[in-house]
Amino acid sequence: MKKSLVALAVLAASGASFAQSTVTVYGIADIFWAQTSGTGAVTQNVLNSGGVSGSRWGLKGSEDLGGGLKANFVLENGFNIDTGAAAGALFNRQAYVGFSGGFGEVKLGNAYTAYDDISGAANAAFDSALAPVSGVWTSTGYNSNPTNNIVYATPSMSGFSGAVSYALGENKTAAVSASYVSSFHVKYEGGPVYVGLGYQKQQPVGATASTSFTRLNGTYDLGVAKLLAGYGRVSAPAGAETTEWELGADVPVSAAMTLSGGFARSSDNVAAGNATRNGYGLAVAYGLSKRTTLYGGLQSATKSLAGVDTTARVVAAGVKHTF
Repeated sequence: MKKSLVALAVLAASGASFAQSTVTVYGIADIFWAQTSGTGAVTQNVLNSGGVSGSRWGLKGSEDLGGGLKANFVLENGFNIDTGAAAGALFNRQAYVGFSGGFGEVKLGNAYTAYDDISGAANAAFDSALAPVSGVWTSTGYNSNPTNNIVYATPSMSGFSGAVSYALGENKTAAVSASYVSSFHVKYEGGPVYVGLGYQKQQPVGATASTSFTRLNGTYDLGVAKLLAGYGRVSAPAGAETTEWELGADVPVSAAMTLSGGFARSSDNVAAGNATRNGYGLAVAYGLSKRTTLYGGLQSATKSLAGVDTTARVVAAGVKHTF
């Protein structure tokens, strides 16, 4: 009888423990049709994955450890919905475990860098394939989610917050130093105002020179429209520098429809020549429901180098479904 009571007590305690844990299956299925054309290129019709958001599925969970402390995990796979093929390793987007509480949050594993957290916050056209920065900015070519990453994010304090991250290369030898990716951001969110500043340094294995990325973003919500502005700078080896900026706006047309557009520019100062790239993008999104959105628009990018202009254009329409 006593053994039965003990067993029941253990089961009851286990049930209480399980009740404090949650595991969620989630994902995004995003596919779009596009017609691409440009200087010296044939007009091509394509069906691609991830027009607004990369297609993915994942598992995420949290356990309440008491005292405001939680243990968290995320396992996230990216895939190409147009082919069904995986876009790399099994959990190529994210795979981390960590803790959160009043102190903020710590993530350990394959996690997005602190710089990535703010990099697209002010991009027009919903930071999509139709964004004016697409094919124009070079500061989008950073390592967004390096492996062996350690991330710490502060809690929000009167609208201010920040994060730092450091990814271990794990490739040091007796002859060469290890690679690494270090990153940080600070941001303010309050009322209609958002401002974010991020920096990331990428050191290749054995290299003495690194590549650094700087991003400053800002948005202001007027109610009738949200103004968007961004500045980027890339410093690469051998003194190569790229300076970039973007202006745009999100305009709600109705409760279900939003227009977004903007203009972006990028200027290189490199040994191969001082190229200039200009781009514009215009997109519309229409929400059929809380989880399903139709979108479409156009984007054009022109590169000018040594008096020669080359242009790439895209017209697209797609659907994004979250679950």
